[in-house]
Amino acid sequence: MRRIGLAVVLALSLVLAPLAAEGQPARGLPRIGLLEPGGPRPGWVEAFHQGLRALGYVEGQNIVVEVRRGKTAQDTPRLLAELIALKVDVLVTWSTPAVLAAKTVTSTLPIVGISGDPVLTGLVVSLARPGGNVTGLAIVTSELEVKNLQLLKETVPKVSRVGIVRNPENPVWAKLYEDLQRAAPTLGVTLLPLDVRNVDELEDAFTRASRQNAGALLVVNDGLFNTHRARIAERAVRSRLPVISVSRLIIESGGLMSYGAHFPDMMRRAAMYVDKILKGAKPADLPIEQPTKFELVVNMKTAKALGLTIPQSILLRADQVIE
Repeated sequence: MRRIGLAVVLALSLVLAPLAAEGQPARGLPRIGLLEPGGPRPGWVEAFHQGLRALGYVEGQNIVVEVRRGKTAQDTPRLLAELIALKVDVLVTWSTPAVLAAKTVTSTLPIVGISGDPVLTGLVVSLARPGGNVTGLAIVTSELEVKNLQLLKETVPKVSRVGIVRNPENPVWAKLYEDLQRAAPTLGVTLLPLDVRNVDELEDAFTRASRQNAGALLVVNDGLFNTHRARIAERAVRSRLPVISVSRLIIESGGLMSYGAHFPDMMRRAAMYVDKILKGAKPADLPIEQPTKFELVVNMKTAKALGLTIPQSILLRADQVIE
């Protein structure tokens, strides 16, 4: 009986072992750390997974993706520490502050980042030869912000004073504001800088915009503003202020219009960098790419709420019109 009992135990162990293994995380597979800083971005993570699948990667079979989502920028250091402790092979993240934070904590782990101006902020030596452990994609920030200012003037020709909602702690924005200042006179607008360093300063920014007779707002692309996009959009409509931004997230939440890079497309392209690194390429030798796909989004519901008529020239160029 004792031998029978042992045989049963052995048989059961052979049957149950594969089942137990299915519930365990895959071992020995390439492990990717994906940090989503400052709140979720609808569709971005899925676009990254689509990019991986297109390259032949199947989650749990030949790759593991560890996703960490932060609610605010303050969560970034803790989440980075978690991913590094997991010994990921490549780290993927976006926003200049998050990529800078990642580079600060590791100089050896390959980082694929989407940021504003990686040369200006010291993330890389050059776009062609990054020269360190960071590569990825760079948004042409200044050009896009100037383009949005032009589109705002085309849409609301009578506007003469534009509030610029910006986060002065973001290292990209000093140069960006200089470029906007150079473009302003040719468009016949005066810029009103509205510095916002945290969510508590948002209300004060709208108060200052009203006090300075701003006719519209350009919300500079920044993780802080993307995180609190619903609050910005709601407050802008209540103040009867058209909002334009590089970020379509703000427009989907109730802003008026955006022109910017198509971020899901950039996330799919980020997967290509991961593939190259896993196959032996060094981040230092992988050139930083710039966006190739852009989109113009117009929120007609907001336009109607503000009593604005969107010019046909804008509507004909729009990639998406939100009714």
